[in-house]
Amino acid sequence: MSAEAETLESIEAAAREEIARADGLPALQEVRARLLGRKGSVSGLLREIGALDADSRARRGAAVNALRDRVEGLVAERRAVLEGAAQAQALAALRLDTSLPGARPPRGHLHPITHVRRDMVRFFTGLGFAVEEGPEVETDYHNFEALNIPPEHPARDEQDTFYVEGGNLLRTHTSNVQIRAMTGRQPPFRFVAPGRVYRHDLSPRHSPMFHQIEGFLVDERASFADLKGLLHAFARFLMGEAVEVRFRANHFPFTEPSAEMDFRVADGGWLEWGGCGMIHPRVLARCDIDPEQWQGYAFGMGIDRTALLRYGLPALRILFENDVRVLEQF
Repeated sequence: MSAEAETLESIEAAAREEIARADGLPALQEVRARLLGRKGSVSGLLREIGALDADSRARRGAAVNALRDRVEGLVAERRAVLEGAAQAQALAALRLDTSLPGARPPRGHLHPITHVRRDMVRFFTGLGFAVEEGPEVETDYHNFEALNIPPEHPARDEQDTFYVEGGNLLRTHTSNVQIRAMTGRQPPFRFVAPGRVYRHDLSPRHSPMFHQIEGFLVDERASFADLKGLLHAFARFLMGEAVEVRFRANHFPFTEPSAEMDFRVADGGWLEWGGCGMIHPRVLARCDIDPEQWQGYAFGMGIDRTALLRYGLPALRILFENDVRVLEQF
């Protein structure tokens, strides 16, 4: 064996040992740089070829290039081994022991407003009322005009109502659903409509977004006495048999006669609960229902305020602060 061949063989043997000793990908990269980098031992052999004669250059170049290819192959083999080991180690670290007891995730809780809303809907559906929904971005016609609310009414003012582009608005009550549900239908029918409503009220005691439920019934024999009996039963269902409710005469453009409903609270005083009355004949006529043949009643109350009374909460804002300590109680 020539001296040149012995040199190449010794370099290859040393390279094999170094590559085999590399215990990680960073170490293997360092070994490759020492062997095949610009200043590496194999690269140094290639630079020496330029000083040889033509015949020797061809022979020497072929031998050194073959050595470089073998070293690259050894590096690639070792890299595959190390990458496989790293992957196996990572998979072992992430392996799930299915024999261990499972971790119980934290349970969520229904919001008190959700509790009250579901109970309200359950009461009325048990009496044959259907549930209707309507848009929260509403037209002036459905929110005001069709409900017999005149153009000069203060509720239409921007200080009370959120207006949006295109002349529409965020509904100020769920009574808009009454118009949409009655239009195109012929009585008798009965509906409830729970949902979010919006008022331009930013005082600390109120919220610009809150929840209401609207209910209405139209048939040939509906009366104010029926309405009072229904709402007394509804109050007892929500608050218990000992609840006290009173009705006070009031005025709403969409009902005639109209009344306010109050709850007696713990300190002996009264708190407003909602409004009610017989549907105004003009409202029925705007929905193509003959007021000479049909009559109906409507009522509406705040779901949030009902939750406040039902659970004895001191302030409305507690319902919207999302304090987990409060919500866990429900």
